[in-house]
Amino acid sequence: MHSRRTPPTGPSHQPVPPAGHPTGQLGSDLDAATIPWLARRMASGGLTSVRLTLAYLHRIATVDRRVRAVLAIDPSALRQAAESDRRRAHGRALGPLDGIPVLVKDNIDTEGLASTAGSRALRVPPTRDAALVTRLREAGAVLLGKTNLSEWANFRSTRSTSGWSGVGGQTNNPHALDRNPCGSSSGSAAAVAASLAQVAVGTETDGSIVCPSGHSGVVGFKPTLGRVSGDGIVPVSAWQDTAGPVARNVVDAAILMSALDVEGTDYASGLRPDALRGARVGVWRKAGADADVDRVMHSAVRVLRRAGAAVVEVALPHQVAVEAAEFPALITEFKHDLERYLRTRPGAPRALAELISFNERDPVELSRFGQELFELAAVAPPVTDPAYRRQRETATALARASIDETLAAHELDVIMAPTNSPAWRTDYADGDAYEVDSSTPAAVAGYPNATVPAGFAGPLPIGVSFMADEGADAWVLGCAAAFERIARARRAPGYLPAL
Repeated sequence: MHSRRTPPTGPSHQPVPPAGHPTGQLGSDLDAATIPWLARRMASGGLTSVRLTLAYLHRIATVDRRVRAVLAIDPSALRQAAESDRRRAHGRALGPLDGIPVLVKDNIDTEGLASTAGSRALRVPPTRDAALVTRLREAGAVLLGKTNLSEWANFRSTRSTSGWSGVGGQTNNPHALDRNPCGSSSGSAAAVAASLAQVAVGTETDGSIVCPSGHSGVVGFKPTLGRVSGDGIVPVSAWQDTAGPVARNVVDAAILMSALDVEGTDYASGLRPDALRGARVGVWRKAGADADVDRVMHSAVRVLRRAGAAVVEVALPHQVAVEAAEFPALITEFKHDLERYLRTRPGAPRALAELISFNERDPVELSRFGQELFELAAVAPPVTDPAYRRQRETATALARASIDETLAAHELDVIMAPTNSPAWRTDYADGDAYEVDSSTPAAVAGYPNATVPAGFAGPLPIGVSFMADEGADAWVLGCAAAFERIARARRAPGYLPAL
């Protein structure tokens, strides 16, 4: 068994600066730093990538003892940073992401390093990088390490606890450590909130980027399906899965998204501070479920009006039918897509039935909750089944209609909704306790969705999500950036032991 910060191939001897080390002087700056600010400092010679990387390694060695967001450190991180510094010294910087430390969710393949999806069954590392990791390396990013996640992207049990995996244990919410970080990109969002890296990559099937980002009080962006390659990512469903950026501010999310995008679209250049001026925004309040959410939404509407937007109250149709069709479709897709992925991983089980047997024998895997979803998927109909095909067609078509019809009926430019209710207390007996979320329409439709901090319930963050139709990624990010500029709702976490 390997420690949380040890790649399966052997121990990591990554140098970590001691307390009082000069890199510690960056500590107070990291929370507010943006990639453009860091890039300017590195270009002027006032900062090096090595120094920046050491500062983040120092925070991982100290702060992450409480958060438990980082599952493995890449032992080549400092070498990558030094290579970036050499490029910059010779005038060959690769772009704004060159030399910037990035964490990647551990269901994304990185050659020779972890990539477990949180499962002890995948402890033999992959032999190649995922396509998006290749793009990050080509952009000059420093791959700092891998983040913990809800095991198997929260698709193993009907009573799972977000942020827990057999490999990484429990990731905590950095704002209040007894509270849950939401899943499944829990480690990516918690790490960014705690300034353990400048940015991180998460993945989402339905809510797994935006929910943890909302809970940890950071920005998360789920792009249009197909904008980021899914090659080399442990899947739930090719119909809904996508990777996307997590950051402390929208400009960093846009810069990271530019590197991840298969067409290399420059999202950051399109961010305008007045993007909401004159826009028609549909507000899907989802009112009545949580008083704190209602209060934050009321405040968020005031922000929209201050930004010059026209506000229209809306309710998205078809939600009951979408949710009814989505789950059985995912069950079938999970088995098909996962087994196809497993064939690319030497040393890993080849079939879902083998994973079920592994978990039954392993002393850790079933210690917190079961594998009911695995067992359902094992006996699910194949993807050629007519009933399955009707479920997928229904889910996707109605999810798209719910957004498209609402935008058209009210002549809207974008829809805003609450991302999350306040984080619940982590509870292994009863599992997760979702109250308010809005991720399903955009997730099932394959449409873009960006969450941005909007307010707090005591110390617990609440976010709002902006969503629009297919391909409107740059516009959605622009709306989020304009909201962020006026709301200024984000704050650094307090690491409270309990509430």
